[in-house]
Amino acid sequence: MSSTLTALIPVALTIAGSDSGGGAGIQADLRTFSFHKVHGASALTCVTAQNTQSVIRVDALPPEAVVAQVTAVVEDIGVQAVKTGMLLNQPIIAAVAKQLKQLDLPNLVVDPVMVSRTGARLIDDQAIATIRQSLIPLAAVLTPNRYEAQILSGINIHTLEDMAAAAQQIYRLGAQAVLVKGGGMPENLRGIDVWFDGVSLEVLKTSSVDTKDTHGSGCTLSAAIAANLASGQPVAAAVRQAKDYVTKALQHSLRIGQGQGPVGHFFPLLNAS
Repeated sequence: MSSTLTALIPVALTIAGSDSGGGAGIQADLRTFSFHKVHGASALTCVTAQNTQSVIRVDALPPEAVVAQVTAVVEDIGVQAVKTGMLLNQPIIAAVAKQLKQLDLPNLVVDPVMVSRTGARLIDDQAIATIRQSLIPLAAVLTPNRYEAQILSGINIHTLEDMAAAAQQIYRLGAQAVLVKGGGMPENLRGIDVWFDGVSLEVLKTSSVDTKDTHGSGCTLSAAIAANLASGQPVAAAVRQAKDYVTKALQHSLRIGQGQGPVGHFFPLLNAS
């Protein structure tokens, strides 16, 4: 059955992990889809026990269980866009990449989730190699942060020029477009991303938001891009609108817990009240 079944409203699928604290992962993605008026479907790859301070435990689902979730959604509902987040390990990454290729699902946004924005490695070298070789070539948009871009490009990133060079180098891995995110960059480059689609190299800038409560910002950005693509937006416009959404969500970030709080996905409701 077609993966692009006609729906009354657009449908986006997130393939990612669960965040028990509700700030990132599947929870952030589904909130983001909702506030873009897109129905969100999900395929969980892992379950985490975490809060605003730390990740306490991570349990991976079997690759077969992840594939079954995707199949269930696609065969019945159909999807207009897909995003991948934390895929956790090489077997899951390989299974998801194989299925996405076989199903030829549209508008794939890949958030590589290899390294945190603070530089902490999240997956092993074998998993990174599988993302590089099997998943990235399927992507309509790839959204690496500073440290992920360094791994994928082989370029040490310290300046805006480095970000631009990395975006162009990463593009050669096969994604249709690359957005190198500047959230982990020094103060003067925070809020600045670099976009390259093989033709246009652009610096995308919004106001920098002074908050420590940024948990889930990367998940939210990629989910917003996917939601905009599911709604029929051109790729460049989808990215710009998503970046604006994340900036506003950061401006309304939530001071909850004792650590790093999440971005405020429901700021449109606050403004409407």
